[in-house]
Amino acid sequence: MHGMNQKIHRPKNMKKALMDIVGYSKKQGGLIVFALILSVIGTVLTIVGPDQISKITDYMYNGLKSENINMQGITEVALFLLVIYLVSSVCMFLQHFIMATVTQIISKKMRGEIDEKINKLPFKYFSENTFGDVLSRVTNDVDLIGQAMSNSFASIVSAIAQFFGCLIMMYYTNWVMATTSVVTTLFGLFLMVFIMARSQRYFIDRQNSLGKLNGYIEEMYSGHDVIRISGAEQNVKKRFDELNKKVKNANFKSQFLSGLMQPLMNFVGNLGYVAVCIAGALLTISGSITFGVITAFLIYVRLFEQPLRQISQGMTQLQSAAAAAERVFSFLDEDELIDESDKKERIENVKGEVEFSHVKFAYPNNPEKEIIHDFSIKIKQGQKVAIVGPTGAGKTTLVNLLMRFFETSGGDIFIDGVNTKNLPRDNVHSQFGMVLQDTWLFEGTVKENLILNNDDVSDETMKNACRACGIHNFIKALPKGYDTVLDDNTAISAGQKQLLTIARAMIQNSPMLILDEATSSVDTRTEVITQKAMDALMENRTSIVIAHRLSTIKNADIIIVMRDGDIVEQGNHEELLEKNGFYAELYKSQFDEAESA
Repeated sequence: MHGMNQKIHRPKNMKKALMDIVGYSKKQGGLIVFALILSVIGTVLTIVGPDQISKITDYMYNGLKSENINMQGITEVALFLLVIYLVSSVCMFLQHFIMATVTQIISKKMRGEIDEKINKLPFKYFSENTFGDVLSRVTNDVDLIGQAMSNSFASIVSAIAQFFGCLIMMYYTNWVMATTSVVTTLFGLFLMVFIMARSQRYFIDRQNSLGKLNGYIEEMYSGHDVIRISGAEQNVKKRFDELNKKVKNANFKSQFLSGLMQPLMNFVGNLGYVAVCIAGALLTISGSITFGVITAFLIYVRLFEQPLRQISQGMTQLQSAAAAAERVFSFLDEDELIDESDKKERIENVKGEVEFSHVKFAYPNNPEKEIIHDFSIKIKQGQKVAIVGPTGAGKTTLVNLLMRFFETSGGDIFIDGVNTKNLPRDNVHSQFGMVLQDTWLFEGTVKENLILNNDDVSDETMKNACRACGIHNFIKALPKGYDTVLDDNTAISAGQKQLLTIARAMIQNSPMLILDEATSSVDTRTEVITQKAMDALMENRTSIVIAHRLSTIKNADIIIVMRDGDIVEQGNHEELLEKNGFYAELYKSQFDEAESA
């Protein structure tokens, strides 16, 4: 797969980006070449037409002078023209059909590889880039590349063939008029190259600014309610206007400069047309050429300057595609998670013993700032371990290390005595069920959301899990029960969403559980129901609970109190209260807040 095995550094230039597209399309290279050959054939046949039209003109002109028109000759030429134009049309139709088909194949492959790449990227990439920017690469950038391949490649090749074909036919017909046309056209070509060289950077700016705008919109719309409640609409609008202005400026500069090419080509084409008319008239008066030659040449002049328009339009699209290609291929070339195909060790029938041994961690982009300092703990099978502490203490980071979303900077983590570094990530992930603070439900039926990746789950098992979470009756009350599609029109509260994700974890039936603020979105009454369900779920399972609401983890076997990446206290609820330390301080502050509320 392209760019998946090694880091390729691509310089930011149009030529390299276009070569990347060509290299990426090599599997469809045969079809593309065939389509381009058809395009050239169709173009060449079109160029033959004016020479035959000149014969018809001469037949008619001579016939009017001698009052004896050669109808047989005219008919033969007309039939020949009909055949070549028909064949030309068939060739162009096939070329468009092939390129449209190939484009969709390549676009589908590219979107698929981006999707696969997303699953291979480390978490640090998504902490440094917005989801909206990634989405922009999958949609806007891939579409631009597809449009360029479908329209621009073939049209540019066809235009080049037409340009040189007309050039040959014009010099074959009359070198004086041909030279007159070429001089004016070269002037236009020079202007086009000059403008293109200065406009490419604006196309790159346009795609980058558009990606940033999409990322910001995605973030702001996902938190629209919070923004309105906090009265931050003006700040959000101000930032949106700034990003939108950058997109507008980049769009204006790129489109303005590229848009200059079309009127310039029109002017140059009309200038050449006038010059050829004057030269042709003088040559006809002197008897150097026939009237039919002028007719053919006027058509050739139009055909000769037409490719420049096609090339200018095609190059504008290719500039956009090159900017998009740089973004897509740079994404596909991002560093991936380390390949683990050589790791053959796996653990099955896990008991649930977990050990952190002198674990240290610092984010890769800031290795000097250590988040976890020499963390060690042993968790026995079936224990319920709660991790508490203020924001930024390192609670969620510990879970990310356990799940191998991040790799430790030092120390080791063991599951049933096996170092997780020796296990494939998918084997580690399969041992855990997770209920996160941020609920995630997709547009699908309730059943599909509950069973997710567990197709062998029976309906009875699913319903028992929902009964345990107290949402069975709620689901039955939905229009189609468990077959109701969850979308924007489905009335479902944040607490009910959380209970659905808890039921999903029950159905998954993993040997170990990770609960990150699992009851944060439920009210007091629902919390009681949820807590009972959670107790049933955690029975005989090793459970790691991250909680700010300390009232929910009173029955934990071990409570780990963290502050600034260190364990400052450890014990059960009663023991920690007796110590009257940091945990007691946290608990008392929450109790006072509840009393005042």
